[in-house]
Amino acid sequence: MSESVKSKTTLGLELPTDPRWVNMTEKSLEEILTDHAYCEQKATTTCISLVQMYPELDMLIDEIMPVVTEEWGHFRLVISELRKRNLTLGRQRKDLYVNELLKFQKKGGSHKDRLLERLLTCAVIEARSCERFRLLSINLADTELRQFYHGFMVSEAGHYKMFLKLAKHYCGTDKALKRWAEYLEFEAQLMKSMSPDGTRIH
Repeated sequence: MSESVKSKTTLGLELPTDPRWVNMTEKSLEEILTDHAYCEQKATTTCISLVQMYPELDMLIDEIMPVVTEEWGHFRLVISELRKRNLTLGRQRKDLYVNELLKFQKKGGSHKDRLLERLLTCAVIEARSCERFRLLSINLADTELRQFYHGFMVSEAGHYKMFLKLAKHYCGTDKALKRWAEYLEFEAQLMKSMSPDGTRIH
């Protein structure tokens, strides 16, 4: 069995998170919760944008609109967790991980080609978020935070599957899975190039 196959996570990701990352998050709870809050806010606006760009796609709208409500609810949950711990929501920072994924998107092409790129970008972000939330739910010393992140892990797993399902439905299974494999390979190389940062979800 190749090293690539051995290292795959249950979400299909090619490279597991460096274990040091969880230990680093415990030293910077305000920063990691701030970053998490903005991740949920950006997920909300991304879903709204997809509906605005593809209003003719009924299945997409039906699948994504509940996620808009859920992601905004997650944002509010993270804000509540910050306040409960007497921590402050900091300022949003540039997201190198997401920006590099956006650069990887194929530009041009048909309306459906651009949809495929957007859906797969969302899917890989949700998959990595789910993988990291799982690590937090298992390895954090704080029992309440472990439970807090367990709920997020379950939710993000559903979102990742939804985006991939939509990509296959609208763009064809073969085409979607071929491009998905390219996203997973790129994402693994991106993760290798980034130093573990306990102040960020990605």
